[in-house]
Amino acid sequence: MACIQSSIFDLRRRQWLGRFGAWSLGACLGVVGEVSWAAPEEPDVFIRRLTTELMDIVKADKSILTGDVTKISVLVDQRVMPHVNFQRMTSSAVGPGWRQATPEQQKRLQEEFKLLLIRTYAGAVSQLNDQVIAVKPVRAAADDKEVVVRTEVRGKGDPIQLDYRVERAADAPSGWRIYNLNVMGIWLVENYRSQFAQEINAKGVDGLIVSLTERNKANARASK
Repeated sequence: MACIQSSIFDLRRRQWLGRFGAWSLGACLGVVGEVSWAAPEEPDVFIRRLTTELMDIVKADKSILTGDVTKISVLVDQRVMPHVNFQRMTSSAVGPGWRQATPEQQKRLQEEFKLLLIRTYAGAVSQLNDQVIAVKPVRAAADDKEVVVRTEVRGKGDPIQLDYRVERAADAPSGWRIYNLNVMGIWLVENYRSQFAQEINAKGVDGLIVSLTERNKANARASK
C-alpha cells in the first residue's frame, strides 16, 4: 500500500498531474456518442477533435465545473473508457506480474486500475477553466501502427507538454485508441509499473489488488 501512495513525481510534476494529467487522458480520448466516420482520421485530427468536444461539454455543465465527482465518474466510465485499450494499459502497467495473474486476478486488476484512473480524472476535470490544447502535427509514416501525438496545455503559467501514444484499431470509429499518456516527460503506464512491481514483489498479485481496492475506497470516501 505504501508504494502506491508514495509520491509519483516531484512537487511540480505532482501538481500538474493532479490538475491536468488524468484530465488530459480523458481529453485525448474524448466524448463521442453515436458517431461514425467513413474513413480513419489522422491521429492528430483525432486528438484535436475529441479534445475540443470534451472541453465544450465540460465547460457547458456547471455541475461538472463545480466538482460533482459522481457525475464526472459516470461521464468518464460511459463515454471515455470505451475508447481506451484498457487491457493493454493494465497489462503494461502491471508488467511481468500480469502473466503470473489468473484470469480472475487480471479481471480484478483491470477493474481496480480503471476505477483509479476514473477517480483521478474526475477530480481533475473541475480544474478546467480557460485552458486550451495545442495539438502538434504528427511526424509518422502512413502505415505506422503506433504513433505519438504531442500536445501542449496552454493557459496561465508555462505551457505543459502532454504526449499521447495511440494505436491503430480497426474496430474504433476513428481508427485509433489511446494506450498511454506522457505528462512532462513521465509516461503514466511506466510510472505505475514501477510502483506495481514493488507491491507484487512484496505481497504478490493479490496484494496489489488489495492495495488498489483500498485506495479506491479511500478516494470514494474523500469525494463524498
